[in-house]
Amino acid sequence: MPAAPLYDLKDVPSGGNALFVTATDGTQIRVAFWKGGGRGTVLLFPGRTEYIEKYGRVISRLLERNLNVVVIDWRGQGLSDRPDNRLDRGYVANFIDYQQDIAAALAAPEIAALKGPRLLLSHSMGGCIGLRAMVDGLDIKAAIFSSPMWGFTAPFPLVLVVKILDFIGLGKSLVPGKKPEFYVLDGPFEGNELTNSPYHYAVFRDHLETAPSLGLGGPTIHWAVQAEREIAQLLKTPLPDIPILTFKAEHELLVDPEAISAMAAKMPNGRLELVNSKHEVWMETADIQDHVWQMIDDFLTDIL
Repeated sequence: MPAAPLYDLKDVPSGGNALFVTATDGTQIRVAFWKGGGRGTVLLFPGRTEYIEKYGRVISRLLERNLNVVVIDWRGQGLSDRPDNRLDRGYVANFIDYQQDIAAALAAPEIAALKGPRLLLSHSMGGCIGLRAMVDGLDIKAAIFSSPMWGFTAPFPLVLVVKILDFIGLGKSLVPGKKPEFYVLDGPFEGNELTNSPYHYAVFRDHLETAPSLGLGGPTIHWAVQAEREIAQLLKTPLPDIPILTFKAEHELLVDPEAISAMAAKMPNGRLELVNSKHEVWMETADIQDHVWQMIDDFLTDIL
């Protein structure tokens, strides 16, 4: 597999390797991995707009726990192929296409060779993609979800307008009210929707100021329609009977907290934990992080 860049940005741990893999439809996907030991291999699925390097501190914590880590740049973001090479809008033709990204990453010999049982950690949009992968038979022993995108808080009139706009061929336009700018560069820390941690917000800004090619603007109309359709299908689908730990942010503004509770209630072997945080449960203040990682450690001890 051809090597891919892995940027030396703030908090990104050393020892990682990145490569490009090719999905079934020809889309080039960047995937990175770190070897951390034989305890297990974590498949880390980021959210919308995110990129591998953003998870540097999360990766370091997992390596400290003797876990290998694999992280994917979804099609349309990070350094994976982007439709029309655009940084200002997030687009996907069909939500199921993200499953091709997973298959291509796991088929790489370097990834397949990583030892130990596989675990899924996913955030926001990655939680929707990860849940679909689990339903479709992804071979994992357990899963941890952070602020999963299992529903939206958009009012019904906006949902209807978005569907109409997509139907008449405006799917590549931004959702009304969304911006082409990168969120963390467009607004200050005060009043942000992501985190209570000034440190992490500064890291987000530093990454995109240093490597703007990693950034992504607002979601397109077609992306939103496809996401809503995928979530509706998942709500009707039986969920796998494996241990699942889900974190819901108490001060959530980006995804629907009630939808998280509803999906978690469907899980045969699931546990839902409310965290006093904003959306970025894993990139919060030190006290919140300590609390979250203690719960993760207890969960992993039971599993591994």
